[in-house]
Amino acid sequence: MSQRRKILVVLKGYPRLSETFIAQELRGLEKAGFDLTLISMRRPTDKKRHPVHDEIRARVVYLPEYLHEEPLRVLKGMMASFRKAGITALWKRFFKDLSRDLSRNRFRRLGQAMVLAREWPDNGEWLHAHFIHTPASVTEYTSILTGVPWTCSAHAKDIWTSPDWELHEKLGSARWTVTCTRSGYEHMRTLTPRKEAVHLSYHGLDLARFGHFGGKRSQRDGSDPADPTFILSVGRAVEKKGYETLLKALALLPGDLNWRFEHIGGGDNLSKLKVLAADLNLADRITWKGALAQEDVLDHYRRADVFALACRIASNGDRDGLPNVLVEASSQRLPCISTSVSGVPELLVDGENGMVVPPDNPAAFAVALEKMIRHPALRSRLGDAAEKRVREHFDHEASIDQLGRLFEDEWQKAS
Repeated sequence: MSQRRKILVVLKGYPRLSETFIAQELRGLEKAGFDLTLISMRRPTDKKRHPVHDEIRARVVYLPEYLHEEPLRVLKGMMASFRKAGITALWKRFFKDLSRDLSRNRFRRLGQAMVLAREWPDNGEWLHAHFIHTPASVTEYTSILTGVPWTCSAHAKDIWTSPDWELHEKLGSARWTVTCTRSGYEHMRTLTPRKEAVHLSYHGLDLARFGHFGGKRSQRDGSDPADPTFILSVGRAVEKKGYETLLKALALLPGDLNWRFEHIGGGDNLSKLKVLAADLNLADRITWKGALAQEDVLDHYRRADVFALACRIASNGDRDGLPNVLVEASSQRLPCISTSVSGVPELLVDGENGMVVPPDNPAAFAVALEKMIRHPALRSRLGDAAEKRVREHFDHEASIDQLGRLFEDEWQKAS
């Protein structure tokens, strides 16, 4: 085994409740012996933390979120950059990017890269970006300036909302890039001649945290007003999660069905969703829980009867990859209903281990919901099959092993 190098991992924000898949990957790499320092472009805004965040040993360094907030730090970074061998190449690349993206954001990423290159925490020997949009911009600029190689993990929004020219540049510059869905993998491979440098790597689930649930599932069938069927969803209230579709589907359910719905998560559209729920006369059946810690989410998976997530492609092209909450719910034998967007069909096969309907179709979603509510035996069959698929194909240890081999291969080449 080649000598392992200190990796500086550039993140958009840390810690984040909505990005447990990143946290579990960081913890997995640490357990595998990798030495990490986390570089966050933003300070945390979530009031809660998941247990996995407390298990990660890596030091966290926060870059200036906005350049004007720490002008001395930025000025020192800029002055130091002129003494680095890569400054000419960096300016050339920056102005090329700026001609295609004239924005304050572009200057912010340059300033953050200069700060990182000057301060260079813990004698970093490798750069790795999580997300191929803004974190990769900071990472790539830093790599050009310092000569330190970089790699990237791409996910969902970052792929589908980035222009093709930018993905092409970054895929050509990074030593390799991994992504977590086949749709993202195939899209990126069309944008680079270096197809061998793009890899598919499912995040998977830390099955030690989501152990087998051996408890009994309820036999609720929507017939008892005193014991309604429990429908659960976990996700941020943002356009791509499709909560408007889900609420409209709930409103289409027959009047003789008794159900209740709980939502876990924050998000900018939460207030609008509450207004929509009231307009649809659903407010008395819905509980909005807000953001919860992972152990509380797990408890809800184990008590719910149906998991629902109406994924869609947002107006700006943003979409989910493979939502980790679907993998989590499936691991607990909780049957899921979702849509045929992006990586969802890579986990759920309609009628085999879940139900999959077209996106933006409340009527189709309502049909699936009614079927799940009325038939506990169907829920049991689908839930058992869902857990089996997760435990056979979505163990995050496989992803950690794959990432580890990719890093090791690069270091062996270098040595």
